[in-house]
Amino acid sequence: MIVDDDPAGDWTAPGVYRCAPGVYRIPLPLPNDGLRAVNVYALADGDGLTLVDAGWALAQSREALSTALASLGAGLADVRRFLVTHIHRDHYTQAVVLRREFGMRVALGRGEQHGLEVLRRTRPGQRHHRKQLLGLGAHELVRELERHVPPPVEPAEYEFPDDWIDDGARIVVGEGSADQRVLEAVATPGHTRGHVVFADPAGELLFAGDHVLPRITPSLGLEPAPAESPLADFLTSLELVRSRPDAVLLPAHGPTGMRVHQRVDELIAHHAKRLDTTLAAVQEGCSTAYEVAGVLLWTRRDTPFTELDLFNRMLATIETSAHLEVLAERELVTVEDRDGIRHYTS
Repeated sequence: MIVDDDPAGDWTAPGVYRCAPGVYRIPLPLPNDGLRAVNVYALADGDGLTLVDAGWALAQSREALSTALASLGAGLADVRRFLVTHIHRDHYTQAVVLRREFGMRVALGRGEQHGLEVLRRTRPGQRHHRKQLLGLGAHELVRELERHVPPPVEPAEYEFPDDWIDDGARIVVGEGSADQRVLEAVATPGHTRGHVVFADPAGELLFAGDHVLPRITPSLGLEPAPAESPLADFLTSLELVRSRPDAVLLPAHGPTGMRVHQRVDELIAHHAKRLDTTLAAVQEGCSTAYEVAGVLLWTRRDTPFTELDLFNRMLATIETSAHLEVLAERELVTVEDRDGIRHYTS
């Protein structure tokens, strides 16, 4: 059954939700993930569909997608292509797996090419963030991570796309039909190096992926080959989106309906405040990203670092590093590498 999307409802509930004429939100499950679900958007495309993002290549996700498409009078074979915002597994891997069976095309931002190359070289049990975390002074965290079996990375799920999407590319969906729309791809690095969003100016919609999320702040630099300054990239991308006409936010995680400019302003303000608290921690004597992360509060609930789960402590440490690098770029702190560990002083 198709229902109109309700921003006040449970955004993770299975189903098909109409966001705009010819645009449907399909939440797919993320088992054992605090995000709980990822939104995939189905767009009418002639006698088929174009999907923005694809979900994680899991049996539960495939079943949920198949059921949702049936409500639209379609099946997996009717998907013409996937437009994927970035290479994280909950967005990309199901597109790769389904392509082998049904032959639809997969498109991805060109900036993700290097990250895909690294993922395709991944060895069983390899931890991409081990060296990075050691350089941030997080030796204790690394020891704890090594006591846990990492989720397996299947290089076959990270095959290259059929099409690389360039910044500014115009993508026609439903050409010649009553539902025709032209999406503009906008490169928005930060969450990952090659993240893209898709703007629908005529429909006043922004398919935002993980660049702008309504309830949480996107992680920064969580990828096998992060950029030198993910936060600087992210803030620049936020300003770019803010400079464009306002639109309805269609995020990958969380409810739809918020205005893009409002949420971008909130995210910029959040990071300005976080830069201030990060600088204060350095001024009080914290030296490494791990030490700084340990004295800051996290999530909307102001959770102490020690009360975060293992994965989120890793995210917090990496994000703190991103803030420290911006402070260094602004010459508010100085950086020194000692014995392979990055130290900051005010």
